[in-house]
Amino acid sequence: MNHMRQQKLAVQDEGKSNEFLLKSRIGYLGLSDGQTPYVIPLNFIWHEQAIYFHGASEGRKITIINNNPLACFTVCEEYGTMVDPVPAKTDTAYFSVVIQGKLSKVTDPAAATAVMQCMLQKYVPNYYDQPLAEAHVVKYRSSLGSKTAIYKLEPDFVSAKANPLNEDLRFYPGRSVQNDS
Repeated sequence: MNHMRQQKLAVQDEGKSNEFLLKSRIGYLGLSDGQTPYVIPLNFIWHEQAIYFHGASEGRKITIINNNPLACFTVCEEYGTMVDPVPAKTDTAYFSVVIQGKLSKVTDPAAATAVMQCMLQKYVPNYYDQPLAEAHVVKYRSSLGSKTAIYKLEPDFVSAKANPLNEDLRFYPGRSVQNDS
């Protein structure tokens, strides 16, 4: 189904991919309404081998998900640009993960609360002195009156790529091909 063209960049170590997903703070959810792609940045967690995110229970994202739950989620971090005397060999150091799968709404209040607690621990670790109450998750409404919806992306396919940074080749302001000669 999915094939990575540059196999030499493929990350085979699932532990590295998991670690990257655990520490990354923003991911990009790709959806399609059948006519137009729709990609939005999101806070997320990688929990029990799935992506979870939350947001308002209505809006364009929710409408698209309800009509087509197939999705793609991408997380990427850029580590620098690497120079080469040959312009076409100038390269970027990065790590990226692409996940394709099907979205489902988390409807169980206990499961939703557990996911939200994991999100709080990721983004504001140890800030709250009490665990999140299930009643808060169930009863919360935004300033616009919308309930919180929590979604799970169950992976059908996960792909990771990395191009490690070679510090000797890292570009920095003022560096030039003449200086490198």
